[in-house]
Amino acid sequence: MNRAVRIVCRSEAAPGFLLAGFNVEEARTAAEGAARIVALARDPAIGLLLVDTACWAAVLEPDRRALLRKPLPLIVPFPGPSWAKGAPAAETHLAELLRRALGYRVRLR
Repeated sequence: MNRAVRIVCRSEAAPGFLLAGFNVEEARTAAEGAARIVALARDPAIGLLLVDTACWAAVLEPDRRALLRKPLPLIVPFPGPSWAKGAPAAETHLAELLRRALGYRVRLR
């Protein structure tokens, strides 16, 4: 069975995904994005759900734990654009994804 890829992100990241041809659920606020994540995760046709970290952080902890226990859709948070000084590097995000997948921290050099 083919499953769809969907993206939930804030307005700043949406144009890039739209240009790449993805179906994007654009959220005006993180809370709105969280509600869309929970709703889309119930759709059996979705296999991969890429979500902005700000929206993912707004998902209530019990909902987040329940979503992470499900095999599908696979939920992958990604960092949205940030213009703030001292924003975490891409390596920090990658190390956190590896920690979640492997169960322990990996040091990237």
